[in-house]
Amino acid sequence: MSAGRVGKALGLSAIGLLAAAVPSFAQDAPAAPSALATGAANGAAMASSAGSYTPMAPTPGIGMPVDGGLNLQAQFSPTGVYGEWLHHGLLWVCAIISLFVLILLAIIIVRFNRRANPVASKTSHNTVLEVVWTLLPVLILVGIAIPSIDLIAKQYKPAPKTALTVKITGNQWFWTYGYPDNGDFEVISNMLNIPGEPTINNGVREVGSKPWDGPSHLEVDNRMVVPAGEPIRLQITAADVIHSFAVPSLWFKLDAVPGRINEKVLFIEKPGVYYGQCSELCGAKHGYMPIAVEALPRDKYNAWVLTHAGGAIDGQKPATTAAEPAAAPAAAPAGDASEAPAGEATAEAE
Repeated sequence: MSAGRVGKALGLSAIGLLAAAVPSFAQDAPAAPSALATGAANGAAMASSAGSYTPMAPTPGIGMPVDGGLNLQAQFSPTGVYGEWLHHGLLWVCAIISLFVLILLAIIIVRFNRRANPVASKTSHNTVLEVVWTLLPVLILVGIAIPSIDLIAKQYKPAPKTALTVKITGNQWFWTYGYPDNGDFEVISNMLNIPGEPTINNGVREVGSKPWDGPSHLEVDNRMVVPAGEPIRLQITAADVIHSFAVPSLWFKLDAVPGRINEKVLFIEKPGVYYGQCSELCGAKHGYMPIAVEALPRDKYNAWVLTHAGGAIDGQKPATTAAEPAAAPAAAPAGDASEAPAGEATAEAE
């Protein structure tokens, strides 16, 4: 092939490449910016949500013990309200029975002592009295058993299939909270150190150093954050020894046993911060593994989820992961369309 023909062939090939590439880019150019814009919008939305979470400040006396307190903590779960009602009702039953027995003893002491009644009665049986004092306690026990069994049934009613799942693991001596429905990230929760006292957890700040800190011995560096006003499936286990996850103001207590998952439903009626502690003797620092549960409205909970790497809203893929595949198809047609005409132009030139 002469130099002129080689130059002509190269020129035709170049023209063919340009002619094929220009229409392809003209056709596909709007799609690529659209995908990029979508990814940017999702990224911006995620970034704005990621920076929107600020821990909630607890309300003094709510969800925590108070000085000189004699009663149960105020309850903020349906089972807690029911349990508190049953507790107070049983206290009244106990008080009335005790008062009744005290009155009977007083009557016997006054009316049937040796001085007031020197000749004792020879009566040995009274059918009506014996029937009454046998049936009355039975009726009282049945009356107590019915709401008690109902309360137990309510506490262990299975969670709905759509309920959010949080996995809780007790460790010596801290808690780990996993969120399998929100991207499967984990949060490690340690008690805050107390100013002027020996360090409990190295690398953890002191209580009172942030405006949202609650009481000492109860506040943690990372709370268990959950949505308020909906059932939550808590799956509880332990990594080493038996622990117990207990939050008195939510009427919740369930043991964390190594090699076993115990499950129970948590329902928090209103947003707030609720404190508890490990309620099973688990070692030297048993008293230093508190529980802090922060209940947020659903939109704020979703914003909190997105502050964590890989966080997703109840099983959905993260926005950035969903945006990446969208850009790939936009570039593919351009490459395919440009390759075929180039090959044809080269063959034609030869």
